[in-house]
Amino acid sequence: MRSSEDTFGTAINCIDGRAQKPVADWLKSQRIAYVDTVTDAGVDGVFAHGGSLEALRKNVDTSVSAHKSSFIVVAGHHDCAGNPVSKEEHWNHVRTAVEIIRSWELPVKNIAGLWVNERWEVEEIISCPGAAARS
Repeated sequence: MRSSEDTFGTAINCIDGRAQKPVADWLKSQRIAYVDTVTDAGVDGVFAHGGSLEALRKNVDTSVSAHKSSFIVVAGHHDCAGNPVSKEEHWNHVRTAVEIIRSWELPVKNIAGLWVNERWEVEEIISCPGAAARS
């Protein structure tokens, strides 16, 4: 049986291990106890450039349905080998990713786009309600 503290969030993040902890820590600061992680190299660019989202979507769906994830974040980061573009382009890619995730109409309360800067600190780019919050 889950307690009220057993809340899950889903981080859609780059495979770069340097970006994992800051994003998980940020989610935990939002009252999330456990973080499911869905990764791909340069994941914000995958969304922005029309890459295949099937596997990402399937894993996010699993997190939401099996763990009742209530918060989804997508992150871009400094010094990304998988999406080697400027900070401004990353921010645009993250905004695009958030809009795509919103279009999935998942039963979550929040969706946010994050940037992990050169100090490996998280900056929030965009936040919006998920389908559960809009109901």
